[in-house]
Amino acid sequence: MVGQHIESQIQQLKVQVDELLQRHEKLKVENESLRNQQNNLIEERAKLIEKNEQARTRVEAMITRLKAMEANQ
Repeated sequence: MVGQHIESQIQQLKVQVDELLQRHEKLKVENESLRNQQNNLIEERAKLIEKNEQARTRVEAMITRLKAMEANQ
């Protein structure tokens, strides 16, 4: 009886360890995916900041030219 009970507990522990290993693997894959997604978003953000800065520079240059044209008239 006692041996059977211990054997049952060992079997339950094996099942729990297997479940933990599967969950660990799933979380590892999910974590990797999230890191890749985060890196992509960081790159995209940097590109958008650069585009925004370029647009601002162009608009400021246009404003300066318009003011110069206005002053010359």
